[in-house]
Amino acid sequence: MIEFALRTLPFLWDGFLVTLHVSALVVVVSLVAGVAIGIGFAYGPLWLRFPLRVYSDVLRGTPLLVLIFSVYYLLPMMGLNLQPFPAAVIALSAFKAAHVGEIARGAIGSIARGQTDAGKAIGLTFAQRLAWVILPQAVRRFLPPWVNSVTDTVKGSALVSLVGIVDLMLAAQQVIGRTYEPLPVYVLAAFMYFAINYALSVASRRLEARFAYIRE
Repeated sequence: MIEFALRTLPFLWDGFLVTLHVSALVVVVSLVAGVAIGIGFAYGPLWLRFPLRVYSDVLRGTPLLVLIFSVYYLLPMMGLNLQPFPAAVIALSAFKAAHVGEIARGAIGSIARGQTDAGKAIGLTFAQRLAWVILPQAVRRFLPPWVNSVTDTVKGSALVSLVGIVDLMLAAQQVIGRTYEPLPVYVLAAFMYFAINYALSVASRRLEARFAYIRE
């Protein structure tokens, strides 16, 4: 088993790096977009909140696989031809941004209104209140569900193999096609996915400890 894993690992390594690349891009894009969506939910006017609500509900209610296929196959019919990698990243980012937006909305909405009123009383602008009063407190409540969302992103990235991207999952399937040994290959791939998510869990605990000093 160990010898087989050592011989197989080099073939899986490139797919592992692709999985990390896809996951990192999706996490960064969805974090920026999701926080902006959450702020829009919390403080935006009705004409902004309504399309954000439609976007969030539709994307969160659409299976990720359907969304990936929609971006990859339907957009070319509209004249926008995308390669598999950007199509998959766009689909995953749009899907996760809707989830992160709800997390950010809940975290921001949980901050007592008195905090905002206090910021206004000392003359802070909206941007200053957001940066110095609201977001630092909301981070503490945002982190745990967001880290869960990140681990879901890593697991969901396995679906990009269905549009031809050679990630860890597709690399494992290719190795199985040559070796006809599915069990050890899938066990090794599962261990590599576990390594990513365990590292994220450790990082999340450290982040939570870092922001634990914040009190209402």
